[in-house]
Formats: sequence, C-alpha cells, structure tokens
Amino acid sequence: MNTLVWIVVLLLAGSGVAYRQLGRTPAVAVLGGVLLLATLGGLALWLALALWLLWAALAVLLHADDWRRAYVTGPVLAFYRRQLPTLSDTEREAMQAGSVWWERELFSGRPDWQRLQDFADRPLRDDEQAFLDGPVERLCARLDDWRITHTDADLPADVWQTLRDEGFFGLLIPPEYGGKGFSHRAHSAVVMKIASRSVTAAITVMVPNSLGPGELLRHYGTKAQKDHYLPRLARGQDIPCFALTGPRAGSDAGALPDVGVVCRGQHDGRDVLGVRLNFDKRYITLAPVATLIGLAFRLRDPDRLLGGEVERGITVLLLPADTPGVERGRRHLPLDVPFQNGPIVGRDVFAPLEWIIGGEAGIGRGWQMLVSCLSEGRGISLPALSTGVAKVAARHTGAYARVREQFGLPIGRFEGVQEALARIGGRCYQMDAARRLTLYGLDEGERPAVLTAILKYQLTERGRQVVNDAMDVQAGSGVMLGPRNFMGRYYQIMPVAITVEGANILTRNLIVFGQGAVRAHPYLLDEMQAAQEDDAGQALERFDRLLLAHGAHALGNAARGFWLGLTRGRLAQVPGEGEVGRYQQRVAWLSAAFAFTADVTLLLVGGDLKRRERLSARLGDALSELYLACAALWRHQQAGQPADDLPLLRWALDDSLGRAAAALDDLFANYPKPWLGRLLRALLLPTGRPRGPDDALDHQVAELLLAPGEARDRLTDGIYLSRDPAEATGRLELAIEQADAIALAQRALRGALKSGALVAAADEDLLAQAQAAGVLDARQAELLARYEALVDEIIAVDAFPADSLRRRA
Repeated sequence: MNTLVWIVVLLLAGSGVAYRQLGRTPAVAVLGGVLLLATLGGLALWLALALWLLWAALAVLLHADDWRRAYVTGPVLAFYRRQLPTLSDTEREAMQAGSVWWERELFSGRPDWQRLQDFADRPLRDDEQAFLDGPVERLCARLDDWRITHTDADLPADVWQTLRDEGFFGLLIPPEYGGKGFSHRAHSAVVMKIASRSVTAAITVMVPNSLGPGELLRHYGTKAQKDHYLPRLARGQDIPCFALTGPRAGSDAGALPDVGVVCRGQHDGRDVLGVRLNFDKRYITLAPVATLIGLAFRLRDPDRLLGGEVERGITVLLLPADTPGVERGRRHLPLDVPFQNGPIVGRDVFAPLEWIIGGEAGIGRGWQMLVSCLSEGRGISLPALSTGVAKVAARHTGAYARVREQFGLPIGRFEGVQEALARIGGRCYQMDAARRLTLYGLDEGERPAVLTAILKYQLTERGRQVVNDAMDVQAGSGVMLGPRNFMGRYYQIMPVAITVEGANILTRNLIVFGQGAVRAHPYLLDEMQAAQEDDAGQALERFDRLLLAHGAHALGNAARGFWLGLTRGRLAQVPGEGEVGRYQQRVAWLSAAFAFTADVTLLLVGGDLKRRERLSARLGDALSELYLACAALWRHQQAGQPADDLPLLRWALDDSLGRAAAALDDLFANYPKPWLGRLLRALLLPTGRPRGPDDALDHQVAELLLAPGEARDRLTDGIYLSRDPAEATGRLELAIEQADAIALAQRALRGALKSGALVAAADEDLLAQAQAAGVLDARQAELLARYEALVDEIIAVDAFPADSLRRRA
C-alpha cells in the first residue's frame, strides 16, 4: 500500500515540476528530494532502485552539457535537418513577413492575461470621427444600392467625384502628401459604415487604401516616386489597381508566368534601361477605370545588363494605364455585384527601371513587399466589410423578426428563429471583437501575418454564415431583389469576400497553422535557423540550448493540459474575477492543450505538415477560435464590462471554446497514429470537451436583437442608420421602436376578438369597433393603424413590370 501511495506522490511531484516549469537544477533537486522521502518511507526496494537510476540519468542528461551535445543533441540535430521541409523562396519570404503578436501567447500555452488587459483601446481622433460623422454619413445618405446594382452597374459619376473631392482614396496616405493620415481603426470604420449601405461603394473605397500602389509606395517607394504619385493618389487624380492574379497564378501567386525582360528601349525620346513586359491578369478590382497599375511579374536579365543573376525574382512596378501595349477596360461581373473589376493584358510593354517600386533596389523584392502589405491589409478591409454586413443583419433582421408576425406572434419568438438570431448576434459580437483587437495591434505598429490571416478567414466565413441565417429568417423578403431588399446583395457578395486576398480554403488548410507554427511557436523558428547555421559548433550549442527549453515547454504544457483539463481550467491563475475569470481559465486550459498537441503533431509529421492539410486545418481552427475568445474577453473589458452584454459575451465564448475543443477532438479522431490520438484525448480532454451555447443562452441573445436597447446599440455601432420611412431599413428602425408599446393595444384587440366582444373585420372596421366598444381609445387606434400600415410596407416585396427587368447592353 505504501508503494502505491508513493507512486502517486511521485507522479504528482513530476507533473508539478513540469507544470511549474522549474529550471534544470531545481527540477532535479525537487524530484530527488521526493524520491528520497519515498525511499525512506517504504517504497519497494526494487522500484526505488529503478527510479534512482532514472533520476541519475536525468541529472546527467540535464547537467553533463558536453556529453549531452555529443550523444543526444548531435543525433537529434542530424535527424531534425533531414526532417526540415524544403521551402521555396516565396514560402520563405511569406514565413518572414510581418510580425508576431498575441498568437505567440496562445502557442506558449500560458496566455498573459494581464498583458491583454493592458491593451488600452484608443478612441478615434477628432478629425477621424468628424470624417465619419460628416463626409461618410453624407455619402451613405446619397447611395442608392438598387440603382447602383441594377440600373447603372456602377457608382454614379457624382459619387465618384465625391470620393475624389473628400479624400476617400487617401485615407492612409500621410498629410504631407495630401492624404488623411488616418489610423487603421479609422480606415476600418469608414469601410464598415459604407459597407452597411453599399458593398460596391465600400469595395471602391477600400481597395485603394488596402493592398495596392498607395500602400506599396508608402512603405517601399523612392522619394521621387512618393513625391510624384502619393499626392495624385490622395486626391483621386490617379485611380490605382493592383495586378497579381492571372489565369495560371491564383492561390499559387508565386508561380507567376508573367515575365519582364531587362533591355534597352525608348522612353520620352530617350534610350533607357528598362523592362519589356508581357502579362495576362484577371480579377483585378478597379482595373477597368484605373489610371495607375501596380504590376507583379517575374524579372529576367538574360543579357546581364544589370550584372549578376539572370533570374532576378518577383518584382513590382508602377505602370500608367495609358502605356502603349496595355489593354484594360473590359469588366468582370462578380456575382452580379457591379464594383469595377476586370482583366488587364500587356503585350510588348516597355517600362523604364525607374518605374520599379523602390527603384533598382526594389528588384526581386516584390514578393516580400506583397506579403508584408497583405499581412496588414487583409486584417482591415474584408474584415471591416464582413463585420458591417453582420451588424446590418443583427440590427435589421432582428427588427424584422420582431415586427413580422405569424400565428399571432412575432416570428422572433419562435425557438427555431431564435436559434438563427442567436447565431447572428453572437457571431457579430465575435467578429467585431476580433476586428477591434487586431486593429489595436496594427495601430501599435504590429504586422501580425498569422492573426490577419485568421481574421480574413474567420470573419468572411462568419459573415457568410450570418447572412445565410438572416436570409433564412427573412425568407421571401430576402430572396426577392429590389429596393425593399437590404439583405439579398450581401448574400451575393459574401462568396467574393471568401475568395479574394487568399482563398479561404488555402488560408485555413495551409497558412494559419502552417505559417503560425513557424512564426509564433516560442522555439521552432529559432531551431530551424540554428539547424541551418554554417558554423557546426555554434549550431550545435544553440540548438542544444533551444532543445532543452523546448522540451521543458512541451512537458509543461502536457502537465498543464492534463491538470487544467481535469479541473476544467480551475487551477489556472488569472487576473479576472467571477464569470470573466472562469472563461480566462478555460481559455488557458485549451491553450495548453493546443500548444502540446501542436508540438506532438510537428514531431510526428515533421516536414510533411504542408501535405497533411487537414491536420494543419484543425490545428489552425483551434488557434483561430482561441484568438476569437481572447478578443471577446478584451472587448468586454474595454466596454466597461456592461452587464447587459453578458449574454453576447457568454455566447461568443461558449461558441469559440466549443469549436476549439471540437477541432482538437476531430484531430485526435483522425490522427496519423490512432493510439496516440486516443492518448492525447485522454490526457488533454479528460473530463470531455466544452460544449457550445445552450438553448437558454440562445434565447437571451435573440431577445437582445428583438427590442431597442444599449446592448443592441453597442453591438451594431458604426453602421449607417436611416430613419427615413421611404427606405427599408428606416421603416424597420421606426417600427421596432414602436413595437413594444403597440403590443399592448394588439393584445387588447386580440383578447376582445377571442372573447367575442369584437367581430373579425377589415382593419379599419375592426379599429372602429374597438373604439366603440371601449377596447381602444382614439389615440391607441390611430397609433395601431399607422403601425400596421408601416408593417405592411415592411413585409411587402418588390414587383416590376415585365419589360423593365430586361438588361440593356
């Protein structure tokens, strides 16, 4: 019996040492002390002897540095080098692009909650808020999305001019070049508000301010290039586009077939050194109207006019659209949403070297430029658009569910509809929280490539899910296109958002974890660099140091994952109190489980990771959901922890934690070594996995969307709101404000009908009866009549003369 007890004590001591991640010497000392007590306390002699031998081996392994490097670390390093994946130049540049931020905390398995709480969100500057309240508000009031999409197939000419005159194309360009110099948060707020009114207008504004010539010039242009082009871009004198994608280079943008050959040619009557280009690009937003093209191509110097190598790598230059040989003007029509998009073709185009962004110093740096700017831009524009769409659905589809009645009840009171409304509200909260937290990082100077990939993927996917739920709730009113339908165009555009700036399938399966594992892991990138050092002695010494730290890290997360899993996170030390603290503990548990699983998976598959896409995808899902959970906690804190937001916070966290655990559980069920998957599940999810939101929580979230309130206003803050009864969303705003008061009169009327005090009749006659019988007074009857007329307008759908729908060329 004593032996069994001491075995348990030793196991507890070992896991405690690992959990606390003590240093080498303290760990050996603690384990030796406990083993000594066990030996003196009656541990079986044969077992004590075996354990003392193990302890001695551990002590030697950790402290005999020269022996360990020769007989342990050296062979491990040789094996590690064989396992390293072969990376292309574009993959290597993508790995090195941007910075690492909060994702490293999740890979550590020990999120620093105090650090997260110390991220102080900043309000918009006065000039940024004034721009939103003035020019953006006025622009939104003028936009008629039905006319844009159905009649004009473009923004009206006066809107284009307004965008130029008010500086919408220069939001990020510094003031010294005539731009606004806005923060990333302000840029996002502008796009989000416009998207809540017209996606076509939002895309037109966001593209020049995202990945394109302006951003590339800001970061990499020569002084002469900045001085010439940035003022023209800021005032809309030049409309930019960026041409990267082609028929044979989509997701694999590194396989560009478009080639530029260094040669001499004529420019402005002078013989200059330049590039002869032939290219074929498609899906290029703003291409049909662009005057300045950012062009990515592969540069070759077969005659070595520049000296050095023949293959000079991916390069980016600025090409005026009127350059001889450039063909543009034709349009694509992306799912019938008419933002300007089309192909660009170049045949025998000559461009002087001075057009290369960064000049000759920019040769071969194109992919680095693109990935670096993309790591910033994809965290702003599409997430802002998607969040704006989700806020529209939360506010206006919620209002529709309140005023639209069936079987004598608002449809929002039916449990099936409430399930969809809860997903709309909860996902909207997740999206806005993640958008805000990422913008904070970007405005602090971070360029977190992994987190912006997460944001682009998760927010466009959740945006699509929100729109699908909204369409289900609105049913026929969402399907019948026309001026009354505010949701149908969003249903059309979301697949476009899914596709661009890194297709979502690619992003999920290859980028989020594949890139995150290298960049955000505390040791992996350093180990890779150590393994590739030329000096064998330095490589071995550095790799040895990292290997010891990595081993302690992995063992620590294994112990944390088990004990936190056993207690559902309750052992984790967190600064939060009450419900918020419990959620921090649960995130800490799943972070440790994720971090240890990541280490085991990387050890198991090694360089084969990029071919094991579904393993990578599930680990990426877990990482993504943990980030969204952290963002939700941060948003709640930044808002002052309002009590009426708690249903939204709980839903967002229960959903994200449930999804993170489900991703790990699915990973274990499909593990390359099934026995190891079962072992990991038992170790890290010993009490089962967290579940998603329950029915009661769904009901609470849905109710927030069905009535005016501060929580609803905070959730949907930042979108354009109309109170014009001539507009679909304006009618909904007016109706939901009256709905609760009108409900009293409606109940009185229905009660009188049920009791027989009134006889069913047409609305006007019924109200007259009700007044005569004293069921309603004159004011109640008048308000009810106006409300019912408003609801009739809300539930009406558009119908057109047959010949009016014929498209004209």
